[in-house]
Amino acid sequence: MKKWFAALLFLTASAGVSAQTRKAVFIIVDGISADVIEALNTPNLQRIAKDGKYMRAFVGGEKGGYSQTPTISAVGYNSVLTGTWVNKHNVWDNDIAAPNYNYQNIFRIFKEKYPQRKTAIFSSWLDNRTKLVAEGMPEAGNITLDYKFDGYELDTVKFPHDKGRDFMERIDAHVADEAANCIRKNAPDLSWVYLEYTDDMGHMYGDSPEFTRGIQKMDEKVGKIYDAIQYRQKQFKENWLVIITTDHGRDEKTGKHHGGQSPRQRSSWILTNQPQVNNYAKYYYPGVVDIMPTVARFLQLPLPLSVSRESDGISLIGKVSVANPTVLKIQDKLDVTWKAMDEQGTVKVWLASTNNYKTGGEDTYKLIGEVPVGKEHISIPVGDAPSDIYKVVLEGKENTINRWWVEEKKNEAASKK
Repeated sequence: MKKWFAALLFLTASAGVSAQTRKAVFIIVDGISADVIEALNTPNLQRIAKDGKYMRAFVGGEKGGYSQTPTISAVGYNSVLTGTWVNKHNVWDNDIAAPNYNYQNIFRIFKEKYPQRKTAIFSSWLDNRTKLVAEGMPEAGNITLDYKFDGYELDTVKFPHDKGRDFMERIDAHVADEAANCIRKNAPDLSWVYLEYTDDMGHMYGDSPEFTRGIQKMDEKVGKIYDAIQYRQKQFKENWLVIITTDHGRDEKTGKHHGGQSPRQRSSWILTNQPQVNNYAKYYYPGVVDIMPTVARFLQLPLPLSVSRESDGISLIGKVSVANPTVLKIQDKLDVTWKAMDEQGTVKVWLASTNNYKTGGEDTYKLIGEVPVGKEHISIPVGDAPSDIYKVVLEGKENTINRWWVEEKKNEAASKK
């Protein structure tokens, strides 16, 4: 009888833990390379790291490859939102001229699955909501965010502009206050916080005391938000995921510039309050595209098949089967490799020779085979299906990854020499 009662108590307690309401907030702080954040005393970021995990990461896609991505702010934000590099989401600079909304962002996926659950954005920059999340746009799912505090850079009455851009620090303070208050009171299920001032100081002063001061002020603001999250966890027994990252690094010489592909400009980092990261996060070099699938997995949000086949990211939490895919074309065969994160099980290998997804269509994937995941290699004959693009999808038990082979376009001017 005692054993039965003890088992019942254990099951009840376990059910209570698993039934905790899950909520997620991701914070993008602008333009801070990993070497800088690691060298400074940031007590609030450090207490989050003590609760969870700090990881170096990268932006910029694959240098020299088909996914190479400018290390520019809006470009980085959209890589976080969509889990894809610029060759897919098509935001090449801060003009955000022609985003490809076929590559869905995390807010759209979340709202389409859970329309009654609440979303929020806290940002100085209006374009984050109107162009990237694309609230109210039919081509982006016609979603509506439930709480929105943004566009303050346009309010020159409340935040009069000055040459030193101290107004942006006041805006960030307001954004952080609104985020902390909304989280404490309303606890949105999925939130994005954006803080800009650090990048302004980087552009104006480079590696400098002013830049350091901006980062320390950012740390204070993040601390307010984290205090609100801890309040919710304690008072309402909610389970919160916090992820903090940056959208790009800075140039090596002065620290004033970014946009290129140098190591420091590609330098990012990811900080989370979750201590149990997986082997991919521990032993490999994550990218900012890994944040979207991480948030989705934490929120128990299944990605649609078409999205998972296009996502460039891998979850940093939970089990992972496969990572780090490569595809080479050698004569009339594709040489495909991957790293097995779990030696057990198999991986299904799918192939498409079109990119109709880019324009809103569908690609027909052919199942090439199912092989032991530990084999880490397969050769695919493609001589009977010539194409300038092959999209390989590796479907493991725990996750799906993709890798393309794209024919290089010859430079006509160079070829004439």
